[in-house]
Amino acid sequence: MLTNIIYLLVFVILVFVLTIAVKAITRGVEAKQVLNEEKNLQTDNQNTNQNLEVINQIKELKDLHEKGILNDDEFKKAKEKILK
Repeated sequence: MLTNIIYLLVFVILVFVLTIAVKAITRGVEAKQVLNEEKNLQTDNQNTNQNLEVINQIKELKDLHEKGILNDDEFKKAKEKILK
């Protein structure tokens, strides 16, 4: 009888420990996913900022070209340099 009670107690403790372990692993996986999503958002934001910079530089070149400060050849060379 005492042996059965001990086995039951050990089983309950084992189930409890396994439950805690599964919860911890699940939280770790979820945290890793959140960090990866945040990292992807940061990368997207950086790419967007870089794209906006390029667009603004080309607009400035266009304005200089329209004002006659840059000729066609200079405009094309500067634009190619920015786009590379």
